[in-house]
Amino acid sequence: MPYHYHATNQDSKIEDGKPRLTPIEDIRKKRPIGLLQTPDEVKDVLANPLKKKPDLVAPEPEHCPGPESEQAGTADSCAGCPNQQICASAPKGPDPDLPLITARLADVKHKILVLSGKGGVGKSTLTVQLAHAFATNPDTTVGVMDTDICGPSIPKMLGVETETIHTSNAGWEPVWAMDNLAVMSIQFLLPNRDDAIIWRGPKKNGLIKQFLKDVQWGELDFLLVDTPPGTSDEHLSVNTFLKESKIEGAVVVTTPQEVALLDVRKEIDFCRKAGIRILGIVENMSLFVCPSCKHESKIFLDHTGGGRGLAKELGIPFLGSVPLDPRIGIACDYGESFFDSFPDSSACKALRGVVKALAEQIGLDPEVLLPEGDDSA
Repeated sequence: MPYHYHATNQDSKIEDGKPRLTPIEDIRKKRPIGLLQTPDEVKDVLANPLKKKPDLVAPEPEHCPGPESEQAGTADSCAGCPNQQICASAPKGPDPDLPLITARLADVKHKILVLSGKGGVGKSTLTVQLAHAFATNPDTTVGVMDTDICGPSIPKMLGVETETIHTSNAGWEPVWAMDNLAVMSIQFLLPNRDDAIIWRGPKKNGLIKQFLKDVQWGELDFLLVDTPPGTSDEHLSVNTFLKESKIEGAVVVTTPQEVALLDVRKEIDFCRKAGIRILGIVENMSLFVCPSCKHESKIFLDHTGGGRGLAKELGIPFLGSVPLDPRIGIACDYGESFFDSFPDSSACKALRGVVKALAEQIGLDPEVLLPEGDDSA
């Protein structure tokens, strides 16, 4: 049995000048009961991701209908229960704003999430590159929604960091980075560029809802939703708010090394449990191509097969590998289109290949989406 120093004076004893060791099992028994509460079931979280479970003052009785059910507080078994008033006043039923969101997004053809359980894999960068790739076709209109509330970088990468949101009776106007590329982000709402966003989950959920319900997205061919790392509040909110208006699916981004793949597996598990179709995996920073001599080097070694191996293992489409090109970072820093500046680069050709593979997954003709005249590959 493992042992640990006990922290309380009452139970600690000095033996031979040393504190007595107490089994961890004994220490755990002395913890406040609040620390021992079991986590919510996954199915309950996915079914009611935005609802806070009522704070009950007494244990649920044997025949309790459930504090979040439609009968909570009103069923015969609730009579005399100390929790009756709490359960009766708790929010019930579906979110009344969901039909409004569905109506607002009725003219958006394809809604695509960009996910990765791991931070630092270039997810936001890839979102911007996909948006620019789609927008190279003047007949395609693209929107980008930045749901990384605490780390909004999309406006900087699209060159619209200093813009502000305009409102009208019809709602918020997205910021247009190009004639056919719109973006919405919390960055446009901050008084100062470097202000930290220190918000809890409910406030994040509320802003994401506003981005979907109050923004005049209009007619879009694609709405790309950039998400933060992980499988928490923002992801649950987006999935819930977009479920009725139909999410096309998710693009999962990784880098080749196993440390990244560990978290990407969790993201894939989240998608499957939440019922989100996985359109494919993109391996970012697959190798480094020197802009001068074109020599290829693997910066992150794929000891376990990388993104391609993970896709094969889990039966998921592999959309392609994108090499590490420092000019992509430079283009993002200056808010310029990498496709316009370096159309003949290996990275640009790889990104076009990813877009065409993605088009096939959502039932579009790659050659119509990216005509040959726009593809130097």
